Amino acid sequence: MTPTRYAVYFTPAPGPLADFGASWLGWDPATGRACPHPEMPLPVAEITATPRKYGLHATMKPPFRLAPGQTEAALAEAFVRFCAARAPVTLDALDMAALGRFVALRPVGDTGALDALAAATVRAFEAFRAPLTEADLARRRGKGLSPAHEANLRAWGYPYVMDAFRFHITLTGPLPPATLEAVQTMLAPRLAPLLPRPFVIDALSLMAEDAEGRFHLIHRHALTG
Repeated sequence: MTPTRYAVYFTPAPGPLADFGASWLGWDPATGRACPHPEMPLPVAEITATPRKYGLHATMKPPFRLAPGQTEAALAEAFVRFCAARAPVTLDALDMAALGRFVALRPVGDTGALDALAAATVRAFEAFRAPLTEADLARRRGKGLSPAHEANLRAWGYPYVMDAFRFHITLTGPLPPATLEAVQTMLAPRLAPLLPRPFVIDALSLMAEDAEGRFHLIHRHALTG
């Protein structure tokens, strides 16, 4: 695989939640394989089409192309050093919620330490990020950006970082209200035994995007600082 972009995500550790995410979304970034969807009374493949290529994740450093002169090996070394210098973050829980028109998993509790970790992750890998092209900028602006989001886009290559960051693990694409409610009702009993209490972020994942836009796990590294 020749990666087109890289990213730093939070991904669940191998286990029941990661297995659920691979099946629900239809893509397992750890193995780089498509997975059969569970049998459910709603069209899961259609509902999950938007987030499928990313796998079950929360974005910490949004996807970026490598800057000229940078290499995957150098990025991987920097990633290991970063994780070794950062401490785990503990929150009260991870729960399902509606996030606008999407269903997502959201942290419960004080997110100050998590927000600080996300901001540090964005900053740490800026030297590896190639500048956005005019096409990149136009695509982002086409969705409508506030002045703060525009500033983030220019400074960090993505609108929803720093003060605009909200940790979330996306489970669906945008849905109409009735479907949004139906998905939450359907998933609640399946997710209840899988969602951690407390929710500990004790590792981050370096990811690479393939030519078809699907993300693959390069390395999941513990936060040991």
